[in-house]
Amino acid sequence: MSRYLTAALYRFVELPDHARLQLPLLTLCREQGVKGTLLLANEGINGTIAGPAPGVRAVLAWLRSDPRLAHLEHKESWADAPPFHRMKVRLKAEIVSLRVPGLRPALTAGQYVPPQQWNALIAQDDVVLIDTRNDYEVAVGSFRDAVNPQTCTFSDLPQWVEQQSQPGGLLAAKDGKRPRVAMFCTGGIRCEKSTAMLRMRGFEEVYHLQGGILEYLETVAPQESQWQGQCFVFDERVSVGHGLAPGNLRLCRSCRRPLDAHAMASPQYEEGVSCPHCHASLTPQRRRALVERQRQVMLARARGTAHIAAEMPVPQIKARSP
Repeated sequence: MSRYLTAALYRFVELPDHARLQLPLLTLCREQGVKGTLLLANEGINGTIAGPAPGVRAVLAWLRSDPRLAHLEHKESWADAPPFHRMKVRLKAEIVSLRVPGLRPALTAGQYVPPQQWNALIAQDDVVLIDTRNDYEVAVGSFRDAVNPQTCTFSDLPQWVEQQSQPGGLLAAKDGKRPRVAMFCTGGIRCEKSTAMLRMRGFEEVYHLQGGILEYLETVAPQESQWQGQCFVFDERVSVGHGLAPGNLRLCRSCRRPLDAHAMASPQYEEGVSCPHCHASLTPQRRRALVERQRQVMLARARGTAHIAAEMPVPQIKARSP
C-alpha cells in the first residue's frame, strides 16, 4: 500500500505579506514530516509537497485557514517511496516566471472552461488553440490541431505572442477585433497566467482549461477525447495518459527531457549521465560530476535506500530547457 501522499498545488492570489508566511509554513511542514518545495510570491503560492497523509492534510488545512487561500485547490497522487528528501519554502518574484511587469493573474485571468465543455469550445473554427507548455512537453502529446509556440521556457511566450500579434500573425486583429483564444497547460498555472497576459494586451475573449490537461485526462472518456499522445508530468511518472495511467517514458537526469525507447537505444544515452538531447553539450567537468552522481545513486539503490540526487524537480515551477 502506498504510504506517501503527494499534493501539487497553486493559487494566484495577492499576498503582499507573503514573506511573513515563510517561516511558520516551513516550521509546520518540518513538524509534520512533509517535504518538497513551495514558492511564495506577491502573486500567490505554487509547489508540491509529500509525506504522511495526515501531515500533508495538516499543511493544506493550515494554508486554507488563511481566507485568501480558502479556495486553494490541489491534485493528489500516491507513492511507495518519499518523492522528496528536503523541505524548502522560497520567496520569489513570481510563482511561475513570465516576466511581464504589472501582470495580476489573480484579477485578470481568462475565463475558466471545465473539461466537460472544452471539446465544444476548441471545435469552433474562430478559436485559436494554444499550447502554453515548452516544446519538449508538446512533443510528448497535445490536443489535436493545437498551436505549438515552440518555446524553450515559459518566459519565451510573451515574445511569441508579440510576434503573432503583428499583421498576418495567428493572433493579429481583423477588422479591429482580436481573435478568440483558448490556452491550456499541464495543471492550469501557466495558462492562467498567460491568459491574463493576453487580456492585458487587449484580447477580450480568452479561455483556459480548468484544471489543465491532467483534469481533462482524468474526467473525459478516451472515446470522446481530443488529446493525442501522452502528457509530460514533473514527477516520477514522467508521463501519463487517459485516466492518469502512467506512460512509458523515462527521464534524462541530466537535462530533464522525457525519453522514449528510441532515445534510450541511442549510443548517446547513458543512464543518469546523458541522452541524445544533451550529450553534445556536456563539458568534461559536468560529465564527471554526473557519472559520480549516478555511481552514488546506484550504490544507494543496491542498499535499498533513496539517494537525494535521484529526486525529481518540483512540478510546474519552471521547466528546464535543454
